[in-house]
Amino acid sequence: MRRLSTADAGFEAAFAALLEAPREDAARVDAAVAEIIAAVRAGGDRALLDFTARFDGHAPENAAKLRVTPDEVDEAVAGIAPDLMAALDLAATRIERFHAAQMPEDLTLPDPAGLTLGMRWTPLDAVGVYVPGGKAAYPSSVLMNALPARVAGVRRVAMCVPAPGGALNPLVLAAARRAEVDEIWRVGGAQAVAALAWGTESIAPVDRIVGPGNAYVAEAKRQVFGRVGIDSIAGPSEVVVLADGANDPRHVALDLLAQAEHDESAQSILVTDDAGFADATAAAVEDELRDLPRRAIAGESWRRHGAVIVVRDWAEGAALTDRLAPEHLQVMVADPAALFARVRHAGAAFLGRWCPEALGDYAAGPNHVLPTGRTARFASGLSVFDMLKRTTWVEASEAGLAAIGPAAVALAEAEGLGAHAASVAARLPRRL
Repeated sequence: MRRLSTADAGFEAAFAALLEAPREDAARVDAAVAEIIAAVRAGGDRALLDFTARFDGHAPENAAKLRVTPDEVDEAVAGIAPDLMAALDLAATRIERFHAAQMPEDLTLPDPAGLTLGMRWTPLDAVGVYVPGGKAAYPSSVLMNALPARVAGVRRVAMCVPAPGGALNPLVLAAARRAEVDEIWRVGGAQAVAALAWGTESIAPVDRIVGPGNAYVAEAKRQVFGRVGIDSIAGPSEVVVLADGANDPRHVALDLLAQAEHDESAQSILVTDDAGFADATAAAVEDELRDLPRRAIAGESWRRHGAVIVVRDWAEGAALTDRLAPEHLQVMVADPAALFARVRHAGAAFLGRWCPEALGDYAAGPNHVLPTGRTARFASGLSVFDMLKRTTWVEASEAGLAAIGPAAVALAEAEGLGAHAASVAARLPRRL
């Protein structure tokens, strides 16, 4: 864990090193992924079956066995405790409500020149949701990726999830049913992304692929972009916590570890204006690690990528946050709204001492699929807008064309595009 202070002479160099430090294995997977995609494009279902046997350790007898049946979902849901199902439904309901509030209205703009301008929103036809199935199962990821598509009116939602040994997490299946996913496929990795992008005999292609995954999944999404849309190329999770000395050090330590336990490449950073609180929180992290179920993962993340930064004031804290542009930002000070107003770059923010980021991972309502790796400088979290597309339109009357057409002709001629100019000029009134 790095300890930095803005009062130190070497702070700028140390902070720059923190910003630039790699957090993922630099091993290249692009060639391997390209081979997988090519194999799926050429072999279709047979390639999926081969890769499933090779990577997931089970060998379905045919492609039909890759698809999860409604009876299998029924059986899985029947074994889930009622209180857990109630928690899932509460989270889903809140996510639906927040995303429904985002839905935009069509635009119609009468123009004084005699034209009418507009913009129409329409949902995508099909969206593919990738759900990780490696180190942990993520029913929350199903809700966060599938529900915005449903709210937006997407006609078909297909989900791919790896099934090691053929087994699937029951709560993942329950989440898929709650989100009204149309198809569930026991297919993971780059081969799942390839199938969703290009299609096979059994899996029809989609228009956009969303959802996190490992390095192979991320690279596959990069390679199929253009054939289909994608949400983002997600990297390791991260949080920046802005906290003053009035907080409970244990609470902040747990907030830092909540990100660190995702994987060894995750990053948790505390920014505080109180050096004593920095010490107390760092000690609390070590105390909590002793009993944490995922202490090996969280401990490695904290030791390799964690940081505590002491600032002289919150103006410095806000400026450093913008340079970090974190995926998650917690603001735990006396006036969190005022400090948050000074921050421009963050994927999602959680304000106050009673709003841990983990609340947003599950049940708050806003989406937890967020920009990582400082991309919050230019990117936003998943929303209904990712499931919609815009079409602008123009309607012109004869008078409207006469009013603005000469300008179009002049500009087209200046660009040397004669047919463009003639297309407009042929409709203009002839000058006597």
